[in-house]
Amino acid sequence: MIIPQIKKILYATDLSKNSSYAFLFATDMARRHDARIVILHVIEPIPPYAEAYAGITAETERKQQEETVEDLKKHLQGFCKKAEAQIGPPCIELVSKILVRRGHPPEEILNAANEEACDVIVLGTHGKGFLAHTFLGSVSNAVLHRTRKPIFIIPLPSEKISIEWDGI
Repeated sequence: MIIPQIKKILYATDLSKNSSYAFLFATDMARRHDARIVILHVIEPIPPYAEAYAGITAETERKQQEETVEDLKKHLQGFCKKAEAQIGPPCIELVSKILVRRGHPPEEILNAANEEACDVIVLGTHGKGFLAHTFLGSVSNAVLHRTRKPIFIIPLPSEKISIEWDGI
């Protein structure tokens, strides 16, 4: 059996510190395989009663999504500057697309991986909660059990490894 080539990596981020750490793995993998990274951030939907109460319209949502993409691009540039000090260039050139979607994170990660024809998925776990969630986050767990694609789940590093920048 031949192992499929890695040409496109879906990197899903919740913008946490650990997702930054997972991005280092995604960039390293992209460099080694001459692949490109699709970055995905999912915004969980606001319940309809909250939308009505807050007066959120489709236009407000569209603007929020555009602002989030711009924020992600800024974070990415800053992150890449810091990452390149450790791992060397390139970093930004490895990113082919930034997606911001509204929905249930596991569904959107699976949909994006298929729609963008990604070969692998890279996720960080941040360990919410105590036992089950510390071992494997609920989003990572849901994606892991519903995909046929290789998935790399990057746990938080030990305290010995310091992450000196905040998420992308």
